[in-house]
Amino acid sequence: MQPAVEFRNISKAFGAVQANAGVSFSIAKGSIHGVIGENGAGKSTLMSILYGYYNADSGETLIDGHERNIRTSHEAIELGIGMVHQHFMLVENFTVLDNVMLGTEGGFKLAAKRSETEAKLREICARYRLDVDPLAKIEDLSVGAQQRVEILKQIYRSAEILILDEPTAVLTAQETASLFEILRLFKEQGKTIILITHKLGEIMEITDQVTVMRAGRVIGTVATATTSKEELANMMVGRPIQSELPRAPYNPGAPVMTVKSLQLTDKQGVRLLADIDFTLRAGEIVAIAGVSGNGQSELLQILSGMRLPTSGNVEFLGSDLPYAKRGDADGLPKVFRDLGIAHIPEDRLRDGVIKDFSVMQNTVFGYQDRVTNRAGLFDFEAIAARCAGLLKAFDVRPSDPELRIGLLSGGNQQKVVIAREVSAKPKLMLVGQPTRGVDIGTIESIHTQLLKMRDEGVAILLVSVELEEVRALADRIIVMSGGRITGELKIEEFDTTRLGLLMGGMHKS
Repeated sequence: MQPAVEFRNISKAFGAVQANAGVSFSIAKGSIHGVIGENGAGKSTLMSILYGYYNADSGETLIDGHERNIRTSHEAIELGIGMVHQHFMLVENFTVLDNVMLGTEGGFKLAAKRSETEAKLREICARYRLDVDPLAKIEDLSVGAQQRVEILKQIYRSAEILILDEPTAVLTAQETASLFEILRLFKEQGKTIILITHKLGEIMEITDQVTVMRAGRVIGTVATATTSKEELANMMVGRPIQSELPRAPYNPGAPVMTVKSLQLTDKQGVRLLADIDFTLRAGEIVAIAGVSGNGQSELLQILSGMRLPTSGNVEFLGSDLPYAKRGDADGLPKVFRDLGIAHIPEDRLRDGVIKDFSVMQNTVFGYQDRVTNRAGLFDFEAIAARCAGLLKAFDVRPSDPELRIGLLSGGNQQKVVIAREVSAKPKLMLVGQPTRGVDIGTIESIHTQLLKMRDEGVAILLVSVELEEVRALADRIIVMSGGRITGELKIEEFDTTRLGLLMGGMHKS
């Protein structure tokens, strides 16, 4: 049988950055094929070539044994190729039906087309168990449901080859399980799935074959049944990955932050946080665990100064943080940074970087007043030297200070954010989803850096939906559900069943 997709010596460069270099491998028809590699390994670039976003500088792409010069995404769709992006391409105030019809309206008279499309969508949803209401608005759907809408769009457009880029990065465990059921049904229909992910456990669970890329090249393609997570990790980064990172014994110091009766109610009167109480000490990592959307994001926003609480009190190093003196949060993040509170935000593209600015500029955002000379002007020579040192110390690739940060992979953007915040030498580090969408080698680097800060006496508040990350880093675990703290565990008490019950709302009392 002809492969569904075959790449022959694909190369693509962006200026001095060689994203793909002589990439060759094939994908069997009717299989689930994983593509893994470090951030910046060239995975997304290769899939963007297949989908027509980019055009290869050289090489050939074959679809069902025929060479195809795919110049646009429209041509890819006509060839039966669909792509579900990590950041969904949906209009939030449109219905599911409207989003599916966009670009396929077929004229100005839409009533008959809408009725026909709705009937077809309901038939697809029943066949693939997608559980989506075609008349629901996107903004009212959960993240998992929005992803099902993206898959629904591709099935409606008769996709025979489906590319998924980091599909589980923002999904709960239950939503991931549901997605995998859909993918298995997709495979049973004879369709081909290409899965880009950093999660090796998912690769082992769902794929038939896996191709490993590193530095723009293919390291190898193996049958999933004949390999292991350890072997794949070694292929990805070129060295063994430490499963247990070194850390000093747990010996917390004095309280750094004390949160008392924190409350948050939105403009519609919905209570988002209720009676939040906890203390964070020097030299410890306290992890906030819970399913996304249960108040963790709002808590980080308040503690970093991005949002005002409705009521309650937060002490930092023995003094109250100045919420009460303000009508809004404008300027408050800078006040908090000056006090010694650093923040690695959950959404790096929205809150962590400005993607159209250079890497060097992004290493000083928020701390501009610390890189001026005696005349109050920017010391560009010192900024450049500082940036070069950070890129080297945090292994940012490529290490080009002048490169627009939007051209870096997500993991390397995350390294820049972490380098900037760590270099500020904070007393408290607020960390939101630090390894979302990053590869296993970068995860090890980030975890090592956080443990080093903890051992140096920094207090760290970690928000993560990844329980393995919580297990690897935390000294204590606070669980949130529905905007409330439902329990607290020492790391020695780590138990996934107990955590799952607490995350589901079973209160500590």
